[in-house]
Amino acid sequence: MTDLPLPDAPDPGAPDPDAIAANLARIKARIAAAAEAAGRDPAGVTLVAVSKTHPAEAVRAALAAGQAVFGENRVQEAAAKFPGLRAEFPAMRLHIIGGLQTNKARDAVRVADVIESLDRPKLAAAIAEAIRKEGRAPELLVQVNTGAEPQKSGVARDEASAFLRACREEHGLAISGLMCIPPEGEDPLPHFRWLAEFAAREGLKTLSMGMSGDFEAAIACGATQVRVGSAIFGTRPRPATA
Repeated sequence: MTDLPLPDAPDPGAPDPDAIAANLARIKARIAAAAEAAGRDPAGVTLVAVSKTHPAEAVRAALAAGQAVFGENRVQEAAAKFPGLRAEFPAMRLHIIGGLQTNKARDAVRVADVIESLDRPKLAAAIAEAIRKEGRAPELLVQVNTGAEPQKSGVARDEASAFLRACREEHGLAISGLMCIPPEGEDPLPHFRWLAEFAAREGLKTLSMGMSGDFEAAIACGATQVRVGSAIFGTRPRPATA
C-alpha cells in the first residue's frame, strides 16, 4: 500500500487573513469603547495600522477586512509595497511614521498621504522643495520628542513653537497636527496631555499618539489617530540563523 502524501506544512511566516480581520475587529471595538468612555465620538479616532516589515499580503488582508489607513517606517519599503495595493484599493491612505532622511523627502512626498515625522529645519526645506517639484502635498505632522530622548527623532518641547512658525512662514508648509512617542517604560499620560495642550494652543486639530500598549490612554487625552501594529499583524518571525 502506497502512503498518501502529507499536506504541505503551513508557512509560519505567512499572513493569516482571518486572524488579521479578527484582530482588527478587536482593536476597533477597543477604540470605540475608549472613545465612548471619554465622551467622544469613535468616528473621531482614526486607526493607523502599522504594517512596517509585514508583507504586502498582510496589508491586503487588512484592506479586505475594511482597514484603509496604514503606517510605514521606511520610505523604500512603502514605495515597494503600496503602489500595487493602491491599484486594487484606491481609497487606502499611507502614513510615513518613521524618521525621514532629507534625501528621501521627495520619495516620501511622492508616495505618502501623510508624513508624521517632520522634526527639523533641513527636512522642512526638503519637503517644501519636494512638494513644489511633485505638485502634491501630503498632510504634515510635526513630531515632538516629549521625553527629550537623545536617540529619538522629534523637535524638543521648548523649540516646537518656533519650529512650527518656521515651517509655516519660511517654508510655506501647512501643518495639520502633532505626533509623539512617549519614552518606553514611562507613564505616557503626561506626554499625551502635554501634546494635546500644546496642539490646542497652536490651533492644531490632528494628534497622532498612542500605540498597541497605550492607545486607550491616548484616546482619553484627545488622540485623533492611534498607531497600532503588533496587535493587528502580530510579530514577524525572526530570520533563521545558522
